[in-house]
Amino acid sequence: MDFQQLLSTLTPDIVTSLKRAVELGKWSDGRSLTQEQKEQSLQAVLAWEARNLPEEQRTGYMPQACKSSAARSDTGAKIENSEQTILRFQDA
Repeated sequence: MDFQQLLSTLTPDIVTSLKRAVELGKWSDGRSLTQEQKEQSLQAVLAWEARNLPEEQRTGYMPQACKSSAARSDTGAKIENSEQTILRFQDA
């Protein structure tokens, strides 16, 4: 099964379980996730969310600074440009 086929089999409940496992570092039965399992689970969650959820509901979503007002950082310095980084995952 390739990565795209795997994504098509995921359900919201499975994705929630994967997110929880990554957050806690262990499966629901208490076994620890390996580093590889953490990486692959997180990659699956992010890819599934990109396919199935609006941007504002995805893991890691941060609303952009309002462009109509002078955006300020915590120190009061004006933020001139905000850069957006797009992550692309390769099929395994």
